[in-house]
Amino acid sequence: MSMPETPSAPAPAPALDPVPGLRRRTFVAGSLAAGAVTAAAGSARAVEGTPATASAAPAASPPGDVVGKITVGYQGWFACSGDGAPINGWWHWSQNWGQPPSPGNTAIVSWPDVSEYEHTYRSAYPALGNGKPANLFSSYDQQTVDTHFRWMREYGIDTAALQRFNPNGGEGATRDAMAQKVRLAAEKHGRKFYIMYDATGWTNMQPEMKADWLSKMKAYTASSAYAYQNGRPVVGIWGFGFNEPNKTWSAEVCLDVVNWFKSQGCYVMGGVPTHWRRGVEDSRAGYQDVYHALDMLSPWMVGRIGSVADADNFYANVNTPDQADCTANGVDYQPCVLPGDLQGGARAHGNFMWRQFYNMKRVGVQGIYISMFDEYNEANQIAKTAATAADVPAGSGIKALDEDGTACSSDYYLRLTGDGGKLLKGEIPLTEKRPTPTVVGGGGEPELPTGDLALRRTATASGQTQGYAPGNAVDGDARSYWESPNNSFPQWIQVDLGTSRPVRRLVLSLPPDAAWAKRTQTVEVLGSTDGSAFTSLSAPAGRVFDPAKDANSVTITLASTANTRYVRVRFTANTGWPAGQLAGLAVYAAG
Repeated sequence: MSMPETPSAPAPAPALDPVPGLRRRTFVAGSLAAGAVTAAAGSARAVEGTPATASAAPAASPPGDVVGKITVGYQGWFACSGDGAPINGWWHWSQNWGQPPSPGNTAIVSWPDVSEYEHTYRSAYPALGNGKPANLFSSYDQQTVDTHFRWMREYGIDTAALQRFNPNGGEGATRDAMAQKVRLAAEKHGRKFYIMYDATGWTNMQPEMKADWLSKMKAYTASSAYAYQNGRPVVGIWGFGFNEPNKTWSAEVCLDVVNWFKSQGCYVMGGVPTHWRRGVEDSRAGYQDVYHALDMLSPWMVGRIGSVADADNFYANVNTPDQADCTANGVDYQPCVLPGDLQGGARAHGNFMWRQFYNMKRVGVQGIYISMFDEYNEANQIAKTAATAADVPAGSGIKALDEDGTACSSDYYLRLTGDGGKLLKGEIPLTEKRPTPTVVGGGGEPELPTGDLALRRTATASGQTQGYAPGNAVDGDARSYWESPNNSFPQWIQVDLGTSRPVRRLVLSLPPDAAWAKRTQTVEVLGSTDGSAFTSLSAPAGRVFDPAKDANSVTITLASTANTRYVRVRFTANTGWPAGQLAGLAVYAAG
């Protein structure tokens, strides 16, 4: 065996006896934003003497698993009758969880694209516009979570913040199980995750949150996929300081909890009110010591903005002085970016979301928090969503992604988020114009295939060592890998895409574990339409694989789109082992 075995993961935490509990996070109505932002776009003025043109502030922390990265809020809170979840009902799909969702019993605001889930469950909605049954997914199915984290890998999303509400009620056993499912999926796909407590409605929060961390959640920090920042495990707490009746803890109690987690060696991220800095509107007064005690601060934005003009006003009047305050107090600033309320018509086919990415890059933020990944019951999801009216239940009134007349592929907001991450990291230049086409190959051209074209396709190689077969590089598992015969360069691995496809980008990866030490592999990319005559698509070059960077992956973007069926990667050197090695060979049509 060429590499040491991966350390064993922590055992699943025991479930608590379910008792009646909370349903979901609530937030202050969007009207709160009106009192805080009054200047018109283009003439906004800075608040509290901070100029709108302030230069980008230096980060309080170096890049890690949350600083310099895109983090998505991950609810994982959907269940269906018959899925085996302890909650035993249509969790967050229906108003009455005991009955399947229907037009008269629904919590659905956006309809998911379920085409990639192995298991789906029949709702009581009418058939989709295309005649297919109106089926939904369950977050309790491991394959669902695996699919979500595979999307995160494919679209360049770095980290997921798993939302954890009061686990001592009826939802507790299901939420305990979701933490284990997320750990497995994050490890499999080379993504990072961390536990983010939502304190909403948690009456006895102060002692119970500490006890839950010590008895259950702390064990997950041993996972190779758990997010660390500044050498410390990340833990999130959402809800301190909000001026809401279900968040009434005193500043002293909140500060005690924050400092306790820091004393446990944690890097503490806080989801705070929009107007935390001034202690007005959605923020209680007198919580400045709490906010400044946090290692990272992320103001909530859902319901606060809904247009490009709103985003510009917040950039000048809120985000810029927020960053200045955080910099002065040594706090990392991670504002929310949201796709917008799809049902409310706020998305503007991605222009709204891109404007936020553009503005946050201009501010110089330390990270970005996407609200949210899978919130289909609040219409703020970026995960794959019904693209057209043919993909939603007939007569339901649920809007698809083309609601404003612009065609958008179901993965559009995942692609847009990926490009926002590239902007944050400086991989693409600052641009006011959205770079992401609503459909790949847009402008009247036929839509190109999306996602990993090589996933579970037939892979072959010049040879292999022991059981490290070429199929391991295309199975979607970040830890299984192909290895060529040792001490016998050159070697190659190739994948058959099934038919000639327009190829523009490859992502090559090794297992994300630290045991796979940094190494440089010299590789060339070749393509063929018939499997016999190959041409070079990317010249031989040393590619650095580093487990501390991008989950031990490298991206190769071709100079131009190549129409090819067989994609071959040829190895001539490896500084870490005398063989070609790949855990992931992903192929994409989009650049």
